[in-house]
Amino acid sequence: MLPRRRVRRGRLLAPAVAAAVAVGLLASGTWTMLEHPGARESRAAQAPGAGAEPAGAPLDEVTEAPPERDLDATRPNVVVVMADDMRVDDLLFAPQIRRLVARRGLTFANSFSPYPLCCPARASFLTGQYAHNHRVYWHEAPYGYGSFDDSRTLATSMSEAGYRTGFIGKYLNLYGVQPSRVSGEPSHTYVPHGWDDWRGAVENPGDAGFSGGTYHYLNTPFNINGRVDDSHGGEYQSDVIGDFSVAMARRFAAGRKPFFMYVNYVAPHFGAPVEPGDIDRVLDDHGRLQDVRTPARPAWVRGRFDRLVDRGAGMPRDGGPSEADISDKPKAMRADPEPNAAERHGLRELTRQRAESIFVMDRQVARLVRTLKRTGEWENTVLAFTSDNGYFLGEHRRRSGKVRAHEPSLRVPLVMTGPGMRSGETRHDPVTTIDLSASILDLGGARPPVPADGDSRVPTMLGGDRGWDRPVLTEATHIGRGRSPGFSGPRSSIGVRTARYSLIRSRTGEHELYDLLTDPLQQRNVVRDPAYAVVLRDLEKVWWDLRNCRAAGCRPQLPESLAASAEEEARISEHYWREVGRVYGFGSGAPGQTP
Repeated sequence: MLPRRRVRRGRLLAPAVAAAVAVGLLASGTWTMLEHPGARESRAAQAPGAGAEPAGAPLDEVTEAPPERDLDATRPNVVVVMADDMRVDDLLFAPQIRRLVARRGLTFANSFSPYPLCCPARASFLTGQYAHNHRVYWHEAPYGYGSFDDSRTLATSMSEAGYRTGFIGKYLNLYGVQPSRVSGEPSHTYVPHGWDDWRGAVENPGDAGFSGGTYHYLNTPFNINGRVDDSHGGEYQSDVIGDFSVAMARRFAAGRKPFFMYVNYVAPHFGAPVEPGDIDRVLDDHGRLQDVRTPARPAWVRGRFDRLVDRGAGMPRDGGPSEADISDKPKAMRADPEPNAAERHGLRELTRQRAESIFVMDRQVARLVRTLKRTGEWENTVLAFTSDNGYFLGEHRRRSGKVRAHEPSLRVPLVMTGPGMRSGETRHDPVTTIDLSASILDLGGARPPVPADGDSRVPTMLGGDRGWDRPVLTEATHIGRGRSPGFSGPRSSIGVRTARYSLIRSRTGEHELYDLLTDPLQQRNVVRDPAYAVVLRDLEKVWWDLRNCRAAGCRPQLPESLAASAEEEARISEHYWREVGRVYGFGSGAPGQTP
């Protein structure tokens, strides 16, 4: 934990104690695609008929002197901003987050969503548990919000520890449609326990007297402390969420308690309204419709990245095939032909529109940072930016989507800054969604709301990498039936991720093993390769021990054959990012890459 001592709000809670362990990906130039040749001009360019970008001062400029206050601030404020479906390399389109958070904080090169799907992932963050323990396995009935017990969450724990708590934006899928499991009440007016200020976007049940919904970017209703506010029609959702976050930060800063804010953007998830030029779905060479739905975005940002983004983010930069030989993948993946020309065009448009929606969100996050500075809270605030899951954009012939435990879906961005975390360094230790929850509780001196599966990474944050000595469990429910031993519940794949290896066992028996040191892009399944028989044996033993784990049982030490020192994990991680940049990177590379 951070030291517990009385300080003046606006002073550093603790000195920066993190030792230099590696050159930061974002600070050093290995994430240096900040300006593509012509990107400055591209930012100024507008799509035909588009309006101008809103005017304003530089977004991190402090134009007001912070107030002089002498308050009891023995613990830091904590602000978590979560995007929806954002990939790690999407940080390219968030220059303010890179500049204000990553370069002046920490970048986590190995951050994972163990169940890479919106609803289970968000339930995991709020509880600190793997999906097989909180039992939210999907985003539709019989799962979704209605299956989630939110009587004890991160919010109740932080509240009990003396924090003011605030929620903004997207909650769990079907919040507003399914009744609360806790109260039985209609959820569009239900406020979950533990939140002092609740401003949750609601999906529309259809009979409650309001229009729009969570995924309508220009008509989003919000449950504001138990009352539906549908007055934001015509306003772009990310701007509304930004306004809410700025106002909440000001209110909380005026009080004496430390505060915890959880701010959730829908961007870059696809959403209404459909706009001119949207493709939505396109036929593959087997005559099947492939999903390339896009997010809506305001006129002023359209076309901003057209010169930079010349293909789908997961399509090779040399124009080659997505994956020439996919015979080693499960049957459901083998069914996909190589993307044709129309699909490649759709993937390019999808990547561009996602980038534009991220850029708008990025400006709103910068507004929040500026507000925290103006109120004098910034130096005593830990701010984390992340996503609920990653996203395929062409890799392994997956046109779009998530859920599967392959790297584009599994990895999420995570950058943080705060007292003792201002070094601009990179951390290579693994951090999962549930580890982030455990870390927040640790920072706040709070008790877990339920038996915690995750592990606090505060020692890594403050002191540097310690090595990859514990496994990451991966889970998913997707198409595929079978009776492979060891499976329980609706899960169709369960995996184990270590520094070097990714084992994905499937209910269908179509298991996968990848050596990420020799094959970072996961294009050669070695599960039947005799050279990996001993590795597979060791991984399967961990798998059997971990598959239904609970609490401390989810944090076992890896056997020596699978563990990696800080130096080894950094070498494997840096090799992964170099290879991804070489194959996929825009401009001079993708985030985390050298040119």
